[in-house]
Amino acid sequence: MLDFHKNHKLLVFTAFLGFAVLSTIIAILPAVQLQEVEPLPGMRELNSQELQGLQVYVSENCMSCHTQQVRNIEMDQVWGHRPSLASDYYYSKKRQDIWRQSPSLLGSERTGPDLSEIGKRQSGKEWHLLHLFNPRMVVKESIMPSYPWLFEEKSPALVTQKDVVVPVPQNLLKNPDHKLVAKPEALNLVSYLQSLVQADLGTASDPGFIPSTRQTSAPSQEENSLELDGLQLYAETCAACHQPNGEGIVGAFPPLAGSEIVTDHDPDILIQIILSGYDARPEFGAMPGFADLLTDEEIAAIANHERTSWGNEAPKVTVEQVAEIRKFILNP
Repeated sequence: MLDFHKNHKLLVFTAFLGFAVLSTIIAILPAVQLQEVEPLPGMRELNSQELQGLQVYVSENCMSCHTQQVRNIEMDQVWGHRPSLASDYYYSKKRQDIWRQSPSLLGSERTGPDLSEIGKRQSGKEWHLLHLFNPRMVVKESIMPSYPWLFEEKSPALVTQKDVVVPVPQNLLKNPDHKLVAKPEALNLVSYLQSLVQADLGTASDPGFIPSTRQTSAPSQEENSLELDGLQLYAETCAACHQPNGEGIVGAFPPLAGSEIVTDHDPDILIQIILSGYDARPEFGAMPGFADLLTDEEIAAIANHERTSWGNEAPKVTVEQVAEIRKFILNP
């Protein structure tokens, strides 16, 4: 029989053996299995700029406030279209250098929102740059710290064509006569954030399909909830740039309240902008198109919310109008 209370060497050896066995089962074997993960079909390998952005993401310790995982539970439905898989992190597993292993991007808490789909939810480069320079500009309730060291102020005479000028209000600059220019670190970080989009696993008829955790349902006509849906969709899709009050951000994103485009009796231009995006005004940030992200019903709901809120008064948009313009854009 084992005589642990007298044979201390045997006690230490048994404890060490138990520790080694448990460590192998709990830590080593799962780690080895994860090395055999393959990329998902359609996944794009991170380019050099995005990999450098990942290093900035790690060096700024963004994982302390943001996760990159969608769990298969109800509260995570808002963050992605399906639960995260080990393969989602395939191209982020490269070692940082000879001394450091690849970083864990899962994160431990959500002081800030999950970033698994941030490249789809917020694809605009200007928005990310403004958010990094001063988060309260685009999200008034944000507690995220500012990262001014990722930017520099330059005299207009020193700004070159290669420089990316951030459309920030002049009153936020130390020298109002200067321009705010993003440093390479900021541009790399934004490129990495824009790359964070879950790979599409196909449709239910495809082999290996993993269903979405989201539960979507069309609004009932009896509830007449189109405007309510429009408010929610606007908050999820547009408010980050144009703000919940429709006033936009001076020098960055144009206001929708009182906009001639929004309140025009003919909604064609407004619908085209929502579908295709807009970058014709250099004084404002470029707007991405939402044709691939929103249905005709959702676009109609958003347009109607914009045309009837903040003092705007314009005729409502129909789903048929949106469908006709979408067809014209896709098949000119």
